[in-house]
Amino acid sequence: MTYFIAIICVFGIAAGQLLFKLSAIALHKSENIFDQKLLITLFSAFALYGVTTIAWVWVLQKIELGKAYPLMALAFVLVPIGSYFIFGERFQPQYFVGVTLIFLGIIVTLHSS
Repeated sequence: MTYFIAIICVFGIAAGQLLFKLSAIALHKSENIFDQKLLITLFSAFALYGVTTIAWVWVLQKIELGKAYPLMALAFVLVPIGSYFIFGERFQPQYFVGVTLIFLGIIVTLHSS
């Protein structure tokens, strides 16, 4: 159950990053820090980060940081995938090599102890 919550935290952090990008886009379009769409998106990102941080602290009560933290590397995979689908960003082939290395690193790290 603890690892499940840790994975949920990773997805929350990734979603928060995407919301921050949406906030940046809204700010660029409106050029007004008080734009309603910007504020809703930005505060949603803050709220998600806050809830995710509290859940992460709970995870760290249950398992060692050295076992939990490698899971956060999944955010480096999830954020670009989300940016591909939401923002239409494209990747070079090297990206997929990097993703493979991240997955291998997570697997090796989690099985090391």
